[in-house]
Amino acid sequence: MTIIKREDLIQSIHDSLQFISYYHPEDYIKNLTAAYEREESKAAKDAMAQILINSRMCAEGRRPICQDTGIVTVFVEIGTSVQFEDGFDVTQAINEGVAKAYTDPDNILRASVLADPMGKRINTKNNTPAVIHYDLVPGDKIEVHVAAKGGGSEAKSKFAMLNPSDSVVDWVLKMVPEMGAGWCPPGILGIGIGGTAEEAMLMAKKSLMEPIDIQDLIAKGAKTRAEEVRLELYDKVNALGIGAQGLGGLTTVLDIKILECPTHAANLPVAMIPNCAATRHVHFTLDGNGPAVLTPPNLDIWPKITNDSSAGKKVNLETITKEEIATWKPGDTLLLSGKILTGRDAAHKRMIDMLNKGEKLPVDFTNRFIYYVGPVDPINDEVVGPAGPTTATRMDKFTRQILESTGLIGMIGKSERGDIAIEAIKDNKAVYLMAVGGAAYLVSKAIKASKVLAFEDLGMEAIYEFTVENMPVTVAVDTLGQSVHKTEPVKWQAKIGKIPVITK
Repeated sequence: MTIIKREDLIQSIHDSLQFISYYHPEDYIKNLTAAYEREESKAAKDAMAQILINSRMCAEGRRPICQDTGIVTVFVEIGTSVQFEDGFDVTQAINEGVAKAYTDPDNILRASVLADPMGKRINTKNNTPAVIHYDLVPGDKIEVHVAAKGGGSEAKSKFAMLNPSDSVVDWVLKMVPEMGAGWCPPGILGIGIGGTAEEAMLMAKKSLMEPIDIQDLIAKGAKTRAEEVRLELYDKVNALGIGAQGLGGLTTVLDIKILECPTHAANLPVAMIPNCAATRHVHFTLDGNGPAVLTPPNLDIWPKITNDSSAGKKVNLETITKEEIATWKPGDTLLLSGKILTGRDAAHKRMIDMLNKGEKLPVDFTNRFIYYVGPVDPINDEVVGPAGPTTATRMDKFTRQILESTGLIGMIGKSERGDIAIEAIKDNKAVYLMAVGGAAYLVSKAIKASKVLAFEDLGMEAIYEFTVENMPVTVAVDTLGQSVHKTEPVKWQAKIGKIPVITK
């Protein structure tokens, strides 16, 4: 009989969440490096370079890969010969480990979990509760998989109850373009097939805990129908030409994972969950001999890539004019210096409510840029913690009123903009710039000063003013409403030439 101590479980959960906040899995780095080396799209290659540089910086500095440090998911397999010391509450202990990890003063992680989701949406302050799944299995150990899943990729999860005769491949190829780039490709797609609706979703999430091995599968060949579908989808999803960050290119996914189980004769449930460029998961075992021991990756696996801070057109935000931004073209690389404002979902909702009531906003947005970000709290001598962009499409419904009511001329975020936002940008001769999702620590190094200007009660969703120096961004939507996320994937899909290009 194995006795598991409460403190060993708490410490192991804490250590795991700290570990995955700054260490990518080795398999992810090796496969992303290989994709970087074969990429032909300059924009996609630059995006992958930023992700790889950021990843090494985080591994060395032990700070979060992404400002969205995720919602915690834990899969626990409990051996039937295991006993818990004094019969302690396992769920409570896991959540205590989560709270300890997210409030660790040596590496504070952003608390993103909100209670009362349909009402006041109050931050729980320590990222609890975790989402926990238990299984009883034969044995005398506990096997634990810990993951921290970002909201941007989780938001792109898909489910369908297909007819038994429908093609899973066709459904996936229809869904992936609809997901856009908000899930921060290149990443992994986890697919669950069979069972019931909830079982398919659970299998999709579980599959993301497995190592990346698609290149090994390509080399040895498929032996099962599931392996055949993995290979077919890996080839065809990459042939869509979406590319890193949706900028067009050869690699959209690094692997396709599939788990399946028997299902009802009338059903074909299929779930798909993407894992983003901030892939974060780790496995550990507890056998009664103390907390888990986690081995850091070898820093030699990271490629020798340097960040060229001079590669791009320098922009002085203190003297920016509408005439100047009208000269920018989609795909241009800019280096921003000066003062930018920040604001995301909660701040936008509050500003819209104030405008609708005829109230004056607490900040003047005239000829300013707003950065969609919710930064991690700083530690030691940091000006701000990791501060990468959040998904811009969530602000689409606010865009027209904000542009037309405030004098704002530019926005910065990640991924594409929807049609309603693009039309508003075009009508107001504004621009949308894209920063790389998954490069939060790298971006934070361009921020030289930070202060809260308004809505301090919103925490990381408050309106800050950042002073930036050579902050790298890409022009994603210009003043004419031309979007790189619409044009470049089509070009690369045609260039790859494996899938007929569908134009609207």
